[in-house]
This record gives sequence, C-alpha cells and structure tokens, in this order.
Amino acid sequence: MTTYLLIRHGENDYIGNTLVGWMPGVHINEKGREQACRLAERLARGGIDAILSSPLERTRETAEPIAARLGLEVEIREEIGELHLGEWTGRPLAELRQDPLWKLFNRYRGIGRIPGGETMLEVQSRMLDVVLELRGRYRDGTVALVTHADPIRAILCYFMGIPLDMISRIEAGTASVSVATLAEWGPRVLRMNDTGELP
Repeated sequence: MTTYLLIRHGENDYIGNTLVGWMPGVHINEKGREQACRLAERLARGGIDAILSSPLERTRETAEPIAARLGLEVEIREEIGELHLGEWTGRPLAELRQDPLWKLFNRYRGIGRIPGGETMLEVQSRMLDVVLELRGRYRDGTVALVTHADPIRAILCYFMGIPLDMISRIEAGTASVSVATLAEWGPRVLRMNDTGELP
C-alpha cells in the first residue's frame, strides 16, 4: 500500500486576490515560511520515502524545509504543477468574477476549459499518472507531493469517485496535508485539508 501526503504550498501575497497559476516569481511570504517550518516539524517523525514538488517557487520553498528536516532531496515534477490558467494568469479575482466564462468554468469544472489553459480533467490525468508511477516505485512507502490546491482537489475527486463539477466542495488550504492510500483494492482517503488547526 502506497501512502500519499498531498501538501499545498504555504501562503503568498496573491492568495485571495489574484490568479497566479504558473506566473514566475511568486514566493511564499513570512506567514508561508512559518507554515513551511511548522509543517516540517509536523512531518519530522519520518516515514516519508520521497518528496516531490511542483517546479514553481512557492512549492519548492514549502518542500525544502521538509526535505531538509528529513534528510531527503526534493524531486521536481512538472506534472504536479498548478492548473495552467492561460489568459487568466495574473488577473485579479474581482475582475474575473465579472467574466461569464469564469462563472461557467467554476460551475462546470468537469468540462470547462480556461481560455488558452487547461481543463480540470487534464490536471487530474497528469496527477494520476504520477500517483500510479509512484505506486510502482514506493509500493509500501510514503510519498509527499508538494503542489497546489486544484491538483490536490482533482486527485482527491478521483480517489473518492466525485465528479469534477463538485471540486469546490473540497478545501485545500495553504500548508494543508491531505492523506490518501492506494492499495490493490483501490484508493482510500484518510484525511483532508489538515493544517493542525481548527478552521
């Protein structure tokens, strides 16, 4: 049985006001650094065999303290990167809320495509490819994937058999850990959006 720790990156200054996607130069802020250090302490008891990170700065900066605490190297994987936002990259949320395509995409995540960007099904598919590959490499191990909210929610939907149109019902807060396993009989979700704090 392979165990997956699905970890969202720490806080950054754009959260809640701007869609950054794959925009370069987005770093975790002071709160994000504190979250990453606390997360490293929470996961320090070990048992993690590998740490993978999206290539974006905010995920690498979250993964590095965990890897350092556990004496592991961070493996960078583009496939677990953020949803490609195409024409919406860098746009303020207040502006997007007026866009009918934004409303349509959020209502029908299972079939909606961002202009010049990805579908959630494509995100789910690339996440699943990595999860299955890791199952082969760490059949009885634990792997941490430091990634982004939408990829985490997409793979959790797959594991739970939930349509992607309902993805907004799953929360993946900054520096949260969701835990799932994959065994011969299938997946099991053990924990979601665990930050060590009550909401």
